[in-house]
Amino acid sequence: MRVMHMVNSVFVMPGTVAAPRGGILSDFHNRYETVRESLSRIDKAAREMGLPNISTRLIEHTGTSDRRGPEVQYLEIFAVSIATYHMLIAEGAEPLAIVGQSIGELWALAAAGHLSVEDAARLAVARSQVLTRQSWEGKMLAVGVDGRRAESLAGLINHPHLVLACENAPRQSVISGPEALIEHVERVADTLGWPSLPLDVPHPTHTPAMAQAARDLRASAPRVPYGGGRWRVCSPWLGRDVGDDDPVDLVAGALTARVRMLHTIRELHAAGADAFVECGEWPVVTKFVEASVPGVRCVVPLSESDPVEAVRTLVAESAGGGPFRPGLPAVASGPPASGPTARPSEPVFADAVSRPPFSAPPDRAGVPAPTAAVSAPTAPSSYVPPVAHQAPAAAPAAAAVQVAVPQAPAADVSPAASGLEYEAVLEELRTLYGDFLGYPPDLLGEDDGLEAELGVESLKQVALLGRVSDRYGLPDLRGNSSLLTVGTLRRIAETVVQARVEAAAR
Repeated sequence: MRVMHMVNSVFVMPGTVAAPRGGILSDFHNRYETVRESLSRIDKAAREMGLPNISTRLIEHTGTSDRRGPEVQYLEIFAVSIATYHMLIAEGAEPLAIVGQSIGELWALAAAGHLSVEDAARLAVARSQVLTRQSWEGKMLAVGVDGRRAESLAGLINHPHLVLACENAPRQSVISGPEALIEHVERVADTLGWPSLPLDVPHPTHTPAMAQAARDLRASAPRVPYGGGRWRVCSPWLGRDVGDDDPVDLVAGALTARVRMLHTIRELHAAGADAFVECGEWPVVTKFVEASVPGVRCVVPLSESDPVEAVRTLVAESAGGGPFRPGLPAVASGPPASGPTARPSEPVFADAVSRPPFSAPPDRAGVPAPTAAVSAPTAPSSYVPPVAHQAPAAAPAAAAVQVAVPQAPAADVSPAASGLEYEAVLEELRTLYGDFLGYPPDLLGEDDGLEAELGVESLKQVALLGRVSDRYGLPDLRGNSSLLTVGTLRRIAETVVQARVEAAAR
């Protein structure tokens, strides 16, 4: 049997994204011994550090994270990334290089064989702990403009800790700095007409303010052996391939450094990469890729209804076994060809670390979550929560922040129960969204993913939720980030109806 290899692909590892869905790795765990082994090693490292098993919820349960703190969530993200990597390798995919965003560089080093899985897990937890101890009152803001303009915006305030943190795409940047100053930046951006979105991250980073945390990490993190590795690893903050760099120094240095994902993506494409495969649940880094290199092929296996078949198809096509043409993917990660698509001129917001909100530790409930990706009404970040995608209709056993998708609590009001009011609200929403987006209302299905199927970027969704909030007099709706991550008119309509019922009962 001929084994076909994909020789022009780059594997990308997302950074801090939302908690993965329960059961997301059930199928991979059943199919691949290498996945079972890696998850077992992560669990062993977690137990040694006093944390619960990481794989249990990802293999057996449905639902969302029980919010056991950032360390658990980081390890869950790692588990999804490394499991996806092993599935790709098992199915014959071989990367030209592996790239990680922010803490995703750790996942890349482990996948490439430079670090053991256990050491990567320990270093991820050590990183989280020094950041939590510093307890810096900072914030990250995704802005839908290029890095030069974002840097100029931060420079207007002239504070040493307020900096351009991430250059994710041509029109997506992230600014990191003290929370009070970020609020000023947000107001200025709004005055200039630049789309922006605060990132809900527990540990704002990529600023000189993290120098103390970096020193603490170098002093306290366990030194880990470093191997030669099987694959090339490209570092967006170093601006070069990782060589014999000390892993602890790599992770510590990234805390204060700028992430240049845009430049790394373009350099890899220029070197021959024509396919980018995301080792995560939702499109986060691939959002940046699509915005940075138009026409390039992007695949996110876990966002497909059959992840394994999607990879097999890609491997066969890229090996010459099918009609593969760069830019015309058979396995699409975006909206269907028959539906409306996002305007190419719009900025894209995605998480350097990603889109759905990251779970803050129980004692830091108000602290912003991590880096992911977000799309703008006009679009942006490397530390922007990626825009959460609609879960596939038939996900196996199981979706930045910008960008993996935290589920909104199910509303008690179903279409059947709410009857005519639900239908009336749904029709009003179709008209409101259609007018704003320029789509015929009858194209907006109640279960269509606003971003995954209709191409509505994150920041546009933020603006639209504001209009819905004003229309129905529901101010709390503006802050309901779960409505961005689930992204369907059905859930928004149900939430509106439920909120009106509750308001009437008070």
